[in-house]
Amino acid sequence: MVYFAEHHTAGRHFLQIPGPSNVPDRVLRALDNPTMDHRGPDFGKLGARILEKTKKIFKTESHVIIYPASGTGAWEAALVNTLSPGDKVLMCETGWFAHLWQEMAGRLGLVTELLATDWRRGADVGGIEARLRADTGHEIKAVAVVHNETSTGATSRIDEVRKAIDAAGHPALLLVDTISSLGSVDYRHDEWGVDVTVSGSQKGLMLPPGLSFNAVSAKALKASETAKLPRSFWDWKPMIASNATGYFPYTPATNMLYALDTALDMLFEEGLDNVFARHDRHGEATRRAVRAWGLEVQCEDPRHVSPVLTAVRLPEGHSANALRATILKKFNMSLGNGLGQLNDRVFRIGHLGDFGDLQLVGTLGGVEMGLAAAGVPHKPGGLAAAMQYLNGND
Repeated sequence: MVYFAEHHTAGRHFLQIPGPSNVPDRVLRALDNPTMDHRGPDFGKLGARILEKTKKIFKTESHVIIYPASGTGAWEAALVNTLSPGDKVLMCETGWFAHLWQEMAGRLGLVTELLATDWRRGADVGGIEARLRADTGHEIKAVAVVHNETSTGATSRIDEVRKAIDAAGHPALLLVDTISSLGSVDYRHDEWGVDVTVSGSQKGLMLPPGLSFNAVSAKALKASETAKLPRSFWDWKPMIASNATGYFPYTPATNMLYALDTALDMLFEEGLDNVFARHDRHGEATRRAVRAWGLEVQCEDPRHVSPVLTAVRLPEGHSANALRATILKKFNMSLGNGLGQLNDRVFRIGHLGDFGDLQLVGTLGGVEMGLAAAGVPHKPGGLAAAMQYLNGND
């Protein structure tokens, strides 16, 4: 069922944008439970259980703070809890969402310095190290990087960013956005020395939009003691104090927490390594389909290709938005649009969350039929190439 559709279309709608991702029926049933008293004893047990489970997804022993908000709220929380007006933040513009985070930082009164890229790869690790080495006065207080850039399909190597900061001998905090990668791509908050990890509920965690997260290091907590940007709703201190007993300082998104509890169980039952391998496999199958069609993947660096989504460039003179509209109308499938400088230049195939081989085959089949229906020059056989790989016959 698609709400507000102009006419009924038989079959289930294929939501293949890079998030929100499809919500599993088991999670929807959890959402459907009666709301409990968020000050009662049962809620304290639920809250404590969820907070402990959430640490395992971030791979941290430190605090994970859960807000009733979108990922944008978690961005703001990361900045206002650690920085002061006029502080300098080094940011790497890997795509549209890195650009938006930079814009937010500027509006909050921070001074941003941008390392630009061509939007066809992940973070410029060498550029980060060189800039930090040049900052002998340590004016840069934080480095902010998007792990998986949803606008381009490029995944940055956060372990290498940490090594670059360490090699420069720089004390800057490391802030990382995992809104589209957490629960889909291997991520290690503690091991990689991340100070604040930002995330959201609606992608790899298989939930509707509505929850956001900050995983916080001891160094970040120390920085929050002297940070002077205004904060109230986003303040870590009352959250951590209430979370110690499983509660929240203000009304939480109770039913979303039921859903989070169930979604985390599903990820652990499959096994995180298996979840990551499944996403890797589907990413590779999708890229093989794109190459077989004779089209171009937006991310040029093989080390940075995303397991979460694939952004596909259309030939000059052809509209990605028109292609998406054709596919929606004829085949009842939604694909992601191009953002910022990639508007109408690329379309994005989401292959994340609760997603299996048959869904991928259906998705790629819809794209291949759509390319033909929209008159986009391509070679046939992309779906066949993906199926050959999925069958282990590559």
